Amino acid sequence: MTAITSLSASSSAALSAPAVRDSFWIRIAAELAESIARGIYPPGQRLPSEHALAEQFGVNRHTIRRSLASLCSQGLLRATQGSGTYVEDFAVDLVLTRRTRHHQNMAQAGLRGALRVLDARNVRATAAQARALRVPARSPVLCLHVLGEAEGQPLHVGERCFPLPRFAGLDDVVRETGSITAGFEARGVADYTRLESRITAQMPEAAVAAHLRQTATRPVLAVESINVDTAGVPIEFALAWFAGDRVTLTVAHDA
Repeated sequence: MTAITSLSASSSAALSAPAVRDSFWIRIAAELAESIARGIYPPGQRLPSEHALAEQFGVNRHTIRRSLASLCSQGLLRATQGSGTYVEDFAVDLVLTRRTRHHQNMAQAGLRGALRVLDARNVRATAAQARALRVPARSPVLCLHVLGEAEGQPLHVGERCFPLPRFAGLDDVVRETGSITAGFEARGVADYTRLESRITAQMPEAAVAAHLRQTATRPVLAVESINVDTAGVPIEFALAWFAGDRVTLTVAHDA
């Protein structure tokens, strides 16, 4: 990739110094975006360091930092603390149906994916959890903090709650299999359906952004959902945050 021609001394003379400085980062961002589109920097690749890019374009690191920040806000790049800046890997179209399953969604997208249990706790249900699961207030529930991944990339992180004692030990099965469905089957639930899904756009808390490997200034898609067994009894209440620039959520009403 060649240096930006407008950074030459002759071009600079035609513009005031502040205007030139302000235009540098925009033009650098445009060249980097074009390089990404042409595959010079393929998905998942780490970009050269800020120092190397500053030398390449003949500007200071602050200018490069502005260019990279702009591309991160557009979803073309992601910055990982202590590691570097990477080209975003892919976008996945996840379909929300009456029988939404993480494994099936990944298979349909041609990707390998699983759920990873980050934490499991037996707690007393909050008012929202009790209402969704149709149990008395402060009833015991199992809450799993899980991370949904595809090809090693985080797609969503969230909390999934199940009524106790019916689903005691479900976390052990999910840890072993990476599947909530397998956990349900081990507890005698052969089939279940999605009662409702509520989707909103939010700014993530710092912990959520860290799990999704994105900045806290980039929005996420928050999905609140309830699953029921074949008798219509709620068996799961979940709140998941999806990386908005890696995931498209499609609601299939007829599925």
